[in-house]
Amino acid sequence: MKKLTALLFLICTSLLSAQEVGLQLYSLRNQFKEDVPGTLKLIHEWGIKYIEGGGTYDLPLEEYKSLLNANQLEMVSVGASYEEVRDNPEKAIETAKVFGAKYVMVAWIPHDGNNFGFEDIKKATDVFNRAGKLLKKEGLTLAYHPHGYEFRPYKNGTLFDYMAKNATDFAFEMDVFWVKQGGADPLALLKKYPKKFVLFHLKDRRHGTKSDNTGHAADETNVVLGTGDVGIKELVAEAKKLGIKYMFIEDESPDVVQQVPKSLAYLKSLE
Repeated sequence: MKKLTALLFLICTSLLSAQEVGLQLYSLRNQFKEDVPGTLKLIHEWGIKYIEGGGTYDLPLEEYKSLLNANQLEMVSVGASYEEVRDNPEKAIETAKVFGAKYVMVAWIPHDGNNFGFEDIKKATDVFNRAGKLLKKEGLTLAYHPHGYEFRPYKNGTLFDYMAKNATDFAFEMDVFWVKQGGADPLALLKKYPKKFVLFHLKDRRHGTKSDNTGHAADETNVVLGTGDVGIKELVAEAKKLGIKYMFIEDESPDVVQQVPKSLAYLKSLE
């Protein structure tokens, strides 16, 4: 009986800590412009099953969903604009349900040029809490994806600290590149708010890249996972410990088709 209990414990622990590596479809934005079926087939050939996306690349919905099914691709998370979750969260809910997604992700808070301050973060926090409450009722989770400008100083911390502490009805997706680029430490942030992050964007940054909190960086600063300065190995280990299941590779570099297979091989080496 004791052996059986121990075996069940090991199985449950393994399931709880299981991580799934997926792809944020923005990585292949240029390839989708040329060939949607071929690009989805490429993702399948890479051995990727889980994706984050949301649109249909101008294809009829049912045709696009058929292509996803044919390539055994599961839409875990869908993107939505800030304006959509502010003005029409029902639309975001509908999109998520159409694709069978569990998460709705917002990646950008509109602001004037490089002017982003407390009023912007406060207003966004209120918007996300209102929309997040509606999504919760539908069994969905709203996740905001910080983009770097949220790590500007505020009181004894940053603007992000204000948002995280006041996020009652939404969670976060950590893009480890943008946290680093914004001047914060991704691993320290994950440890500081272990229950706030539910999704990951895995993206590494070229050594020597200068940090800034504008929310912008050259695409060429995206490098193969494990070759940059973000600390991917430690972040993946901590995410696994915390039970963060889905981690989406997002590679914005011009060499994405060559880099993603190398990033997948690196992640495989960490298992």
